[in-house]
Amino acid sequence: MPDLFEPVNVGKLNLANRVVMAPLTRNRAGSGQVPRDIAATYYGQRAGAGLIITEGTQPSAVGQGYLNTPGIHTPAQIEGWRNVADAVHAAGGQIVVQLMHAGRIAHPENKNGLESVAPSAIPLEGEIVTATGPQPHVVPRALETEEIADVVAEFVHAARSAIEAGLDGVEIHAANGYLVHQFLAPSANQRSDAFGGSPQARAQFAIAVTTAVAEAIGPERVGIRISPSHNVQGAIETDPVETAETYTTLVEAIAPLGLAYLHILADPSSELVRSLRAKFDGAVIVNDGFGSVTDLATAQRFIDEDLGDLVAVGRNFISNPDLVQRWKQGAPLNKPDQSTFYGGDAAGYTDYPFLESSPTA
Repeated sequence: MPDLFEPVNVGKLNLANRVVMAPLTRNRAGSGQVPRDIAATYYGQRAGAGLIITEGTQPSAVGQGYLNTPGIHTPAQIEGWRNVADAVHAAGGQIVVQLMHAGRIAHPENKNGLESVAPSAIPLEGEIVTATGPQPHVVPRALETEEIADVVAEFVHAARSAIEAGLDGVEIHAANGYLVHQFLAPSANQRSDAFGGSPQARAQFAIAVTTAVAEAIGPERVGIRISPSHNVQGAIETDPVETAETYTTLVEAIAPLGLAYLHILADPSSELVRSLRAKFDGAVIVNDGFGSVTDLATAQRFIDEDLGDLVAVGRNFISNPDLVQRWKQGAPLNKPDQSTFYGGDAAGYTDYPFLESSPTA
């Protein structure tokens, strides 16, 4: 089996190692949802990852969910991401942007009063943070069948914008309860048209988005993230037969496209994940979820047991910009400060010490 630190080819990308920086929401975009200079510093610091997947980035203004998350659909946003791409490339890294349409996980106060759309007019239970405090999720407007093509076109425009910005590709976020996952999950999708009503129909929106984006920028620059039966943020998939049918339909449809990778957030040893990996003719990134922090031993075990080709790591990359170097050397790790995960400025973002300056080194 290959070592975690061995190079690997993923689509058009020649990666220095198999450690992937997972997408991590940090809520630090500037005015107009533009990535700030400090974002270029943050991602550039972490260029030792084999691949960086950016925080969730909205493909349209309507697609924004949370406060101060970046977009990639306006000229100013494209220039902001160009600065990020340049910083990562200057440090020898590779970076793709995660395209995340939040769908119903949103509030008008977070996006200048714009509505929220979803597969069905079913609100998510609970509240979302806004500038004026927590607010209940609103009832989203169900997309009309004829509108689906317009939303697909938003993803295509965002993907082309990513390439224009000099980023190395895109990841389609079809996980964690956001719009594409909302179409996949029966709890959020109660449609009766071609995009709902059966496991096969619920997979069609994800297939349409992935196919269109691959055609627009080249499949070798495209990945997709899924989280079957993760059961978070109202995307509930508890019927194992239906879930397997839905994701089998999706993976079998996109496998012939020749995508760069499939990113699966689920137990890598589960029967479903093993089955999906076998059906996908490309690199598979595994991610065992949020229940525990992925450490070096776990990451190497996933590679040793041939459960995936690359391993996504989240929280350890927040506090250790030089995580790969630290793991290689068996050096101590900085501990992340959860109070600075979301929002703010440099504190807990770009001020974590590197190995040579760390007081614990």
